[in-house]
Amino acid sequence: MDTEKCLITRRSIFPEQFTDKEVAKGDIEHILAMANWAPTHKRTEPWRFKVATGRAKEDLAEFFVSLYKENTPTEEQSDTKIEKTRSKVDKSAAVIAICMQRDPKERLPEWEEVSAVAMAVQNMWLMVTALGLGGYWSSPGTIDQMHRFFDLAEGEKCLGFFYLGHHAEEHKTGRRDPIENKVEWL
Repeated sequence: MDTEKCLITRRSIFPEQFTDKEVAKGDIEHILAMANWAPTHKRTEPWRFKVATGRAKEDLAEFFVSLYKENTPTEEQSDTKIEKTRSKVDKSAAVIAICMQRDPKERLPEWEEVSAVAMAVQNMWLMVTALGLGGYWSSPGTIDQMHRFFDLAEGEKCLGFFYLGHHAEEHKTGRRDPIENKVEWL
């Protein structure tokens, strides 16, 4: 797939659209290797990834459910929400935690490192699209609790999750307002 087609067909593919087909470990490694080529100021390379498959994925689903139950009053809890929380992990071939390791010397503003991680995720998303896979980035409201599941290093934090899987959707061009509405020539 050429670069332009990859850019305009990249879109969120959600776990309910995934098939049962596994994603090869080699494909996941390739996707992450391409993430590693994102731009990074002062070469801090702040992106970190934690890949959950198999049993780890099941444990992650249960952790998400437990957080939902902990953070939702009993009378407001919904079996549908619990099942949806579990299902999006179960239906994914892999769930990749998107983390950021802050430069210990804080040589640059944190937003630049968050941006570098976002660019790494964009590289992942483009590679996923090029491979004919699907995925999406989600950041749950309980993102600040991920240290309870993952062994995060000092200065490392979780910024969200990339859900990955095969799908049967056709590549469609996304929708955007015209660029002319967003550019001011000086």
